[in-house]
Amino acid sequence: MRRHVFCGAAILLVALLAPALAAETTPPAPVAADASRIVAIGGTVTEVLYALGLEDNVVGVDLTSDFPERAAEKPKVGYMRALSAEGVLALAPTLILAIEDAGPPETIAVLESASVAFVRVPKPGTAGEVADTIRLIADTVGVPDKGAALASAVSADLATVAAMLAEVDARRRAVFVLGLNGGAPLAAGSDTAAADVFALARIDNALAGMQGYKPVSDEAGVAAAPDAVVLMADQTHGLSDDVVLAAPAFAGTPAARDGRLIRVSGSYLLNFGPRTAHAVRDLAAALYPELALPALPERPWTADAGGRD
Repeated sequence: MRRHVFCGAAILLVALLAPALAAETTPPAPVAADASRIVAIGGTVTEVLYALGLEDNVVGVDLTSDFPERAAEKPKVGYMRALSAEGVLALAPTLILAIEDAGPPETIAVLESASVAFVRVPKPGTAGEVADTIRLIADTVGVPDKGAALASAVSADLATVAAMLAEVDARRRAVFVLGLNGGAPLAAGSDTAAADVFALARIDNALAGMQGYKPVSDEAGVAAAPDAVVLMADQTHGLSDDVVLAAPAFAGTPAARDGRLIRVSGSYLLNFGPRTAHAVRDLAAALYPELALPALPERPWTADAGGRD
């Protein structure tokens, strides 16, 4: 009998403590900050803010924030991984929104200790994380309803693309080349944004056995046998498709044989922001032309000329 009394008391104790335990383990919802003067660090952050209609609140951006085109008119704070705390704070921001891989660490430490709201934004890599990032930014700047609507629309577009690609049986292999400038191609392995967008487009990363972005030897490139080479459009230094595919790392591959070189805007494909569904659809359409994938409807946040190549 005493055992039953003890069990009953234990259950009662857990019930009484449950609200307190939940409060300790559930992450707090973002608290809206003063968003009157925002410095946006990371192309993803900038795209979301513009899509939310907060262009006038943005007083500075980093060099990766190249979409929409009019973001280029904002004062620059430097490259996102080589920031200067003085340069950021000189713009007198009330809020700094920085993608999580912004740096260097010592600069981020200074910004986090400054008397300015600083929010580190997780870098998305899946369809669900794109929506989460949109909502986080929207909640932080005090427009949760707009964020929910934007996240819902982007999620719906991503679901449409996923349904289109359900017909893909035999997945094609591709390599993503970040840069090609006379030496070994700098390509994307696993744990990269390129690998993440390949996964959404139902494309196998031919260099999945490599981690991160690394130079690829001629032997490794040929052994990867990609069906296509996906190349950042602004990193080709005027090289023609034939010249790129004739590079020793690609010559003799199925991509070279079929002349399948796909040039893309890096920010369009890799930002994982509001344009992600359209980028995934366009990449998949290039790799699987036989599917004749229908275009997604244009959205207000995809209409800026220059977003795609």
